[in-house]
Amino acid sequence: MIFAVADDVLDALGQRLRANSQGAVTAYEVAFGDLTLHADASRIIQVLTALRDDAETPFQQLIDLTAIDYPERSKRFDMVYLLLSMTSNRRVRIKAQLGENEAIATVTGVYPCADWYEREVFDMFGVPFDGHPDLRRILTDYGFQGHPLRKDFPMTGYVEVRYDDEQKRVVYEPVKITQFRAFDFLSPWEGAEYILPGDEKADAK
Repeated sequence: MIFAVADDVLDALGQRLRANSQGAVTAYEVAFGDLTLHADASRIIQVLTALRDDAETPFQQLIDLTAIDYPERSKRFDMVYLLLSMTSNRRVRIKAQLGENEAIATVTGVYPCADWYEREVFDMFGVPFDGHPDLRRILTDYGFQGHPLRKDFPMTGYVEVRYDDEQKRVVYEPVKITQFRAFDFLSPWEGAEYILPGDEKADAK
């Protein structure tokens, strides 16, 4: 069972973890009942090892790791690690920023379960992990082009796959119509200037 932790408790934990990191944790923040540590990407193994072996609050389990894409930033990606301390019932999020072609060290030596998580991030975002024992695509096909969770990846992809009855094999062909993502965060409930289908019913008598 997860119990809410007071912000002052998380703040004290963040201060202690940052002070004991020897500069590897550059900052921390508490928001919405969560503690987030900002780490130096080049020292991620040191940070996670210290958290795993912390005497007071050992974070024994890596729950998940993923990436977040901010294509407008020079440091395009946030690598995000989610840890759980089962003995003290605490959770912590670690973020480290990476450039588009920048690699980060694998943490499989600290948390062996990171193996497939890192392969997924490599496949979906194209982030390479130095020292990974088997860094291959895990969700897409081996000949797949691009990384589907990058914000600039077209919705239809770059190639399409079909079975060719004449050649009796699966063939790859370029996509003829490419659609890119268009993010429109305007809510129709907040005074949109356009009329949605069905809105005319509101004025019908």
